[in-house]
Amino acid sequence: LCSVIYFFYFSFFQTDGKCEQLTQPASMIIQQGQDLTIACQVSYSVSGYWTGWIRQPAGKGLEWIGIRYTGGSHYKDSLKSKFTIDVDASSNTVTLKGLNMQPEDSAVYYCARYSQ
Repeated sequence: LCSVIYFFYFSFFQTDGKCEQLTQPASMIIQQGQDLTIACQVSYSVSGYWTGWIRQPAGKGLEWIGIRYTGGSHYKDSLKSKFTIDVDASSNTVTLKGLNMQPEDSAVYYCARYSQ
C-alpha cells in the first residue's frame, strides 16, 4: 500500500498584543486507508475561542476543513463526512480526526485560533 505523508508545524497566533501558541506533531506517516488523529495543544482556553483546522496540499492553496468550539462546530460541506474536530477543555487540546485517508489527503495540516 502507498504511504500517506503529513507534515505539521508549530503555529503562533498574535491577538491583542499577546502571542498564543498552538503545538502540533512535527510530522506523521500513515498508510492509505488508515484513520488520522492529530492533536493540537493550545496555550489558551478552548472554551473561550473557536479553533479550526486548515490544510494545504503540496503546490496547492489552503483548504478550510472546519472549526470547533465547546458549544458547536462547522465543517466544509465536502469534508464533513471525512473529518471531525473534538475539543478537550481539561487539557486545552483540539483534535482533528480523519477517516479512510488517501494519497490526495496528503498535506500540511494547520490548527488555528479564530479571534473573537
